[in-house]
This record gives sequence, structure tokens and C-alpha cells, in this order.
Amino acid sequence: MKRPRTMRALALMTAAVLAAAASACGGDGGDGDGSSAPGVTATTVTIGSHQPLTGPAAPGYSANSAASKAFFDYVNANGGVHGRKIVYKYVDDAYNPTQTVGVVQKLVLQDKVFAIVNGLGTPTHSKVVDYLNAQRVPDLFVASGCSCWDQPKKHPQTFGFQTDYIREGKILGDHVKKAFAGKRIAYFYQNDDFGQDGVKGLDKYIPKDQVVTRQSYQPGNTDIGAQVQAIAQAKADVVVMFSINTYTALFRLAALKLNFKPTLVVSGVGSDPITLTGLLESFAKKGGSAVEGNPLIQGIITAGYLASPGDTSNGWTQLYKKIHARYIPKLPFNGNIVYGMSVAYTFVQALQAAGPNPTRAGLVAALGKSKFTGPGLVPFAFGTGSHAGYTGAQMGTIKGQAIVPLGQPLTTDAADGPITPYTTPQPPAPANGIPPAP
Repeated sequence: MKRPRTMRALALMTAAVLAAAASACGGDGGDGDGSSAPGVTATTVTIGSHQPLTGPAAPGYSANSAASKAFFDYVNANGGVHGRKIVYKYVDDAYNPTQTVGVVQKLVLQDKVFAIVNGLGTPTHSKVVDYLNAQRVPDLFVASGCSCWDQPKKHPQTFGFQTDYIREGKILGDHVKKAFAGKRIAYFYQNDDFGQDGVKGLDKYIPKDQVVTRQSYQPGNTDIGAQVQAIAQAKADVVVMFSINTYTALFRLAALKLNFKPTLVVSGVGSDPITLTGLLESFAKKGGSAVEGNPLIQGIITAGYLASPGDTSNGWTQLYKKIHARYIPKLPFNGNIVYGMSVAYTFVQALQAAGPNPTRAGLVAALGKSKFTGPGLVPFAFGTGSHAGYTGAQMGTIKGQAIVPLGQPLTTDAADGPITPYTTPQPPAPANGIPPAP
């Protein structure tokens, strides 16, 4: 008489264990409130990110997440996505990989975010990419151009956003080869996948016999005097830099002390004019001197894949300025604001494409099938066989507080493919600022 009751109890217990196991694996099971996936309710979608709100990468980059939130707030005020508001939880990891692990695990296990979006940094995100893929959490638009994010088979949940550093290195290297033939070239780069990938791209075009020295720095160690001294002693005419804004500014000040005046060619992630101006003045003041920052950055050559914040005639700049003025007016309107809002715009596109009942698997599948257009000067590489972000960049030079374009946008691959002019005009910004439905 008791056996059927015992069997029913055993079946219920087994079902509970299996449900718990599915939840622990980060699958697309609901949260017990009728939602279609973790982080999704009838009225909200919660996403998370790790960001350097403090630490060596904070200058400039700490604005990225504030800009993304401002764009999400704007979308929410206009009805959200499929009737849901986006809740954006971004947490400080101080650009410290050890801290990144802890904050991302909390976002996944405690906050139960639907996705991690735009986690910033090559050394930091490298420590959590395996975890996020094991948990089957969408890992979208990593704020780093490392080519390592483009591994669909190994990391099917992970997608890049910005032009990867090999592509950017190729485009910068090709420009240097053509514009500075026969000149003495030095490299200054961050000693991780960021800088090393950039150097791989540079080396595909810059003749090795022109490279007189290669100097690297470790993020977190701000004493780069020895590296700058070595480059000056090598009598470099041109210094090509894969550095974040902090180290671009530190290099410029150290060179100023040595009366060393090479032409600087700097990766897009380390060449924001407004951020550099502030850093130069701040660092000089801490060292007991005073400089006017903006004149020290004039003529820096760089590359970008989004509209320059100084291009007030651009529709995307106008849209972002409107949102900036409404939600984050105290922050300087610079390249980091343009970047953060562009990432948010693209996530809204992805969430729209995932449909009215989004799942984690559906979000990833939508990106694989996407043909998104948007704020970029060049197209995305997204597809079933590629998780790389933007496919190229446009050369430019700093004049005043803006980056003035040099020539047409260019596209290439992260291997040995050619560099090709991209002639399709940048898509216009939507009149209401909201991505059109797919």
C-alpha cells in the first residue's frame, strides 16, 4: 500500500535534483516566475558587465558603462524592447583579473543576469571567458579587440565588438609603411594579447629592418621611463603604440622630459583626444609641473571604426549628444561615450532579433544570423562562422579635440587577406534613436 506513495516521492525528488542541476549549468530554464530565461521577466531583462570604474584603465573607460546605461535608459523611456525594460548592472573590477572572476561569478550566480555585455579588458575578460561559456551565458561584445574572442567552436557564447587588434595593426602598419618609408620605427605596446595582437598586425606590413626597438609595458606599472629612454636612444622617427589612454599619456610626458619628438601612431583604444588632454594635465600636476594637454596630442595618427565625437554633422553624433545631454551631462562627450552608446544600440538590435520570448540560446542564434547595420563605418563580421566584431577602421589624425578622417574606411581580415577600401556609406541614425525592428 505504501509503495506507490514512495515511488511518487522518489520521482518528485529526482525531478527536483534534475531541475537544480539544469539551473546550476546556466541553462535557459525559467526563474520560477514564468520567465523564459534567467534574467528575463515579463517586464525586464537584466544584463551585467565588469568595468574598470577604478584602477589604471578607469580614465576614459569608466565612462563606457555610463554611456551604455544612458542609451538603455533612453530605450526604456521609449517602451523598451518587446515591452521589457533593460536593467544594466555593471560592477567595478578595477582592471584586475582576480577581481573580474569574483564579480562575474556574482553576476551569473546571484544576480542571474541574462547575459554579460561588453565586459572590458583583454587581461580581465580572458579570466572569465571559459566560465561564461561553460555556464552557457551569452558573452556579448567584449570591450577588447583581442582576436581570441572569435572562436565560435571553442567559445560559442562569446562575440567581439570593436575591430580586432590584428586587423587594426594591419591597417596602421600599412599606413606607416606608405607614409614613413625608410624611417626608423619603434613599437610601444601592452604586454598581453592586446599589444601582442597589434604587433602581429603591424609586422605584416612594416619592414622588419625599419623597426629599431620593441618596448612593452605591464598594465598597472606606471613607471615606463626605461622604455621611453630606450626608444629615444634608438632615435626612432615614428613610435607605433598599442596602449590604453593612461600609457599613451605617460609616454607623451616622458618623451617631453627627454625633448624627444617622434611622430606618434596610436591604436584607437589609446587615442581619445579629450581623455588624453585631461590625463596629460592631471599626471603633470601630480608630478609637480603644469602642461597644457591638448597641444601635446596634435598630429597623433590613429584609426577608428565609429564616428568621431567631434564630427557634429554626423547623425549618430547628434543622436548620442541628445542622449548625453539628457542622462549624463556632467561627463565629457568623447569617444568613450560614442563607444558605450554604440555597444548599447547593438545589444538592443540583438535583443530585438531574439524575439518576444528571448532565451539565451535564441540570443546567440540571432547574432549568428544577424546582418546588423548601425553606427559603424564598416560592417560587422558576425555570422555562423565568425564572432569577430567590426571588420576594419578608418585612418585619422587628431586636430583640436577631434579626429579628422584620412581617406576611406578600410576592411580586412585577421589573417593575411588584403586591405580593401569600404565604399558603402555609414547607415543613417534612426530618427527616433531606436533600432528598427528586424
